[in-house]
Amino acid sequence: MTQTGATRKDTTSTGNTVLVLGGTGKTGRRTVARLRERGVETRAASRSGETPFDWADRATWRVALDGVDAVYIVPLDTSPSPTPAFVAQAVASGVRRLVLLSARGVDVPGYFGPSYEGGGPHLESESAVRSSGVAWTILRPGWFAQNFSEGVFLDGVRGGELALPTGDGAAAFVDADDIAAVAVAALTEEGHDGEVYELSGPRALRIADALDEIAKVTGVRAVYVPARKSAFRAELVAQGMSEEEAALWIDAMEPIRTSREAPVTDGVRRALGRPPRDFADFARDAAAAGAWG
Repeated sequence: MTQTGATRKDTTSTGNTVLVLGGTGKTGRRTVARLRERGVETRAASRSGETPFDWADRATWRVALDGVDAVYIVPLDTSPSPTPAFVAQAVASGVRRLVLLSARGVDVPGYFGPSYEGGGPHLESESAVRSSGVAWTILRPGWFAQNFSEGVFLDGVRGGELALPTGDGAAAFVDADDIAAVAVAALTEEGHDGEVYELSGPRALRIADALDEIAKVTGVRAVYVPARKSAFRAELVAQGMSEEEAALWIDAMEPIRTSREAPVTDGVRRALGRPPRDFADFARDAAAAGAWG
């Protein structure tokens, strides 16, 4: 039986160094903050961050990895994936532990739309860390609650109308703070090696339900409008996305439309020994931080 987070021993001393890729992103910056709260030497890596890192420039990989003991990998959502080459360089540089941010459903045929046929870059990344020869942990979160407060849904929520090609489907939205907490546990504690954590929130909500939860704490309700995929794609492209990126977003929403994201998983509880945070908790904290004005 897997240990609970409450009984695991912290094995990362202040002499060890953790590299966090995507250190300014949704899960990355939260992981950086939690590691530093523990006194762990942490490098926040991104193209514009304090530790320069660019997936397209391997010279930045070498510098970022110098003297690093563990890495939180937030991979590119492109195929072929650069993660296998990065993992090989990380191991050659002396990294002893890898924690990978993957995605829920990557091993389920037909879970996503056609852009993710065969699991896409996430399975390439998973295969690389599994075969790395060092300790590894894989995180498979579903859709982030934070997409409503700092992601692709934000403008619609603020504008009072959120149009999405998700029909009447539901998802157990997971809080990025929970993802970061699991990442930190896997990076710093015993008992997570070889684990694959499927991460979700504690209940499923339709998009309209999520907007209702936001309205309870803001006093302003955005209306959900089911959208055609073609119209949504055009809107994303108009906002500056490439056609390829827009197609990936639409196909990533397919599990919401089909309610494949609705089942609640036990990954947060297995990793941390507690239930996941509820969407209502996320909405309250996001509102207090001024996410919706």
